[in-house]
Amino acid sequence: LLDTVKVYLNKLGKAMDFPKLRDSDWLCDFSFAVDIFAHLNNVKLQGKGVFVPELYLNVNAFRAKLTLFSKHMISRSFTHFPTLGILDVSHAEALRYNKYLKDLHGEFSRRFADFYKIETSLTLVSCPLTFNYETAAQELQLELIDLQCDITLKEKFHSVKLDEFYASLNEAKFPHIRQAAQKILVFFRSTYACEQTFSLMNINKSHHRSRLSDHHLRSVLRIATTQLSMDFDALAKSVSFMKNH
Repeated sequence: LLDTVKVYLNKLGKAMDFPKLRDSDWLCDFSFAVDIFAHLNNVKLQGKGVFVPELYLNVNAFRAKLTLFSKHMISRSFTHFPTLGILDVSHAEALRYNKYLKDLHGEFSRRFADFYKIETSLTLVSCPLTFNYETAAQELQLELIDLQCDITLKEKFHSVKLDEFYASLNEAKFPHIRQAAQKILVFFRSTYACEQTFSLMNINKSHHRSRLSDHHLRSVLRIATTQLSMDFDALAKSVSFMKNH
């Protein structure tokens, strides 16, 4: 769009009001920012239904991509930076962008450092079918063997969500695997739930509802943040109505 913008500004007679558009260094920096933010926006760290094991895999994948980007940047290969690639990027600028990529990689490693403390558990829960049962805790080994040899469960693992899969496991046959999964799946996987709850609290606990008790507020927030569909027909059938005489 750069050429289009320049033509438009020339028609308006305001091209000289935007000197940055003629600054090659600024254009390179801007293009680098456009491309790297496009990659950042593809990192699935937010939203509903993203569990910690999935978040862990997404973070690891993005860190690996940053390592690849860094290597490509040194050799001035801009396959994954298409906006930057159409410009004439100097060796000095490429080295500077390489440093930014390394800094971003380090920041991701720092912010998600807690993941590596529970890396084994995360890998087990996210990839139970390929996890080496010999390296698992002893109480999990036999259950993992049964799980990995069950064709039906293998198919189910790839067709349903992670929480649904573990909830469907036979509690008597896989008690320890279910327990290990529960410990991981209850973690807050993103700030989405926190932000949603806080926003709803501000809406409901206003000066117009100053008499709202904490008990009722908890009930309102639980209903508002829970994804449950009420079966009103079944509820109505389960209630005994008093007939008029």
